[in-house]
Amino acid sequence: MSSNLATKLREGTKKAHTMAENVGFIKCFLKGVVEKTSYRKLVSNLYFVYSAMEEEMERHHSHPIVSKIYFQELNRKKSLEQDLYYYYGSNWREQLTPSAATKSYVQRIREISASKPELLIAHSYTRYIGDLSGGQILKKIAQQGMNLSEGQGTAFYEFNDIPDEKAFKRNYREVLDGLPIDEVTADQIVDEANATFGMNMKLFQELEGNLIKAIGQMLFNTVTRRRSRGSTELATAD
Repeated sequence: MSSNLATKLREGTKKAHTMAENVGFIKCFLKGVVEKTSYRKLVSNLYFVYSAMEEEMERHHSHPIVSKIYFQELNRKKSLEQDLYYYYGSNWREQLTPSAATKSYVQRIREISASKPELLIAHSYTRYIGDLSGGQILKKIAQQGMNLSEGQGTAFYEFNDIPDEKAFKRNYREVLDGLPIDEVTADQIVDEANATFGMNMKLFQELEGNLIKAIGQMLFNTVTRRRSRGSTELATAD
């Protein structure tokens, strides 16, 4: 029995995927505009999301369907903890507060885990496959945008337990296609994946205010320096 779920997810979420990539925060990130305060807030929000997702996946580790796509080598919670230590210091736990969008996201994960665990597949697919697909590129952008040294603040993008990411993704999709689910459930998982993209968009949109302020400050500083330099040149000429 084949559900063709991998193909359905890929085709059924194309529009949502494109919309998520066009949120201002992500567009700026992809262009190399990365502001540390906004980025560390994103990391803290993702910590709550991944913690909830991984707790619920573990809760259903014996579930006849969820168990088949429960790969512990994908887990990001520990990696996020490393990054949070870097960005916030040793007392990072005391400084974290989930945003409004993060709370709603986590609530949805808990809700479907209790009512229809199969939908956790949508959350796993949306987050982990995206992380694996663009992780190394995003890591380099973060390093360059925030002047990070290798191994500092980018553990989230490092899958040390997955030596061949392409092979892993291929196997993951084969497992998805082989899941013993009916058409109705497959469609529900695709719908949940689209909703998950929407939840991620809200996380990104919350951060745009800080990013816009940071860009404005950078532009202001640049103009101020240029004016100051111009004034000095005039004074020297006099």
